[in-house]
Amino acid sequence: MVQNADPLNLCLLKVSCAECSLVELCLPRCLDPADMKQLEGIVRHRRPLQRGEVLYRRGEPMRALYAIHSGSVKNHMSVPGGGEQILGFHLPGNLLGLDGCGTDSYTCTATTLETTSICEIPYGQLESLCALVPGLNREFHRLLGRAIGAEQAMLLMLGNKKAEERLASFLLHLSRRYCERGFSPLRFNLSMSRHDIGNYLGLALETVSRQFAHFQEAGWISVDRREISIHQLDALKKLVTHTLEEETGNIA
Repeated sequence: MVQNADPLNLCLLKVSCAECSLVELCLPRCLDPADMKQLEGIVRHRRPLQRGEVLYRRGEPMRALYAIHSGSVKNHMSVPGGGEQILGFHLPGNLLGLDGCGTDSYTCTATTLETTSICEIPYGQLESLCALVPGLNREFHRLLGRAIGAEQAMLLMLGNKKAEERLASFLLHLSRRYCERGFSPLRFNLSMSRHDIGNYLGLALETVSRQFAHFQEAGWISVDRREISIHQLDALKKLVTHTLEEETGNIA
């Protein structure tokens, strides 16, 4: 599971990009050592942000992309009536700020869900480097494509699934993402609240709580505060297979 940052973890921010275990997730994978060193030279390591701090706000000029080193972040935007809509949750290795590439300003707000360490990549310097380093521009277009694909998968989930399928899909998606980061796919912390999960999935808080209880009663998962243990991964997969695999391929 992802551990919160503490003073001892601050030394991790000094690790070079080439040595970082998350480099395969957040930075281009095909760069040779010399090109990676150039990219690493523009990366800035910010102070750790505490839970609830805003990384950037909707409408602000896009000045940088941000890679999560540890912790987690939610993207959200205000909706009529004073509420908010959560657009996504982001874990270590995720790159934030790509939504601003088309308009030169961020289209949503990014807020930390827990103590979070961020690597900042100034966008102006990145654009200049893309013009000098072969393949870098192509790789960042690949990252943009992945972001668009994630949004399409979200729309599919909200449009075609029942409540239990939405929550199962969400847990499976988190399981896969934690596995990609070298953590257990069967036991992890939910840094987001039940309310945030419901907001993201388009479900009422009561519905989310009821579905969690249903999964526990079935023996598929167990919940200890915010720690989730998945006991029957195949049962969750089976629940969503008829919609998810037919539309988007394998789920894990």
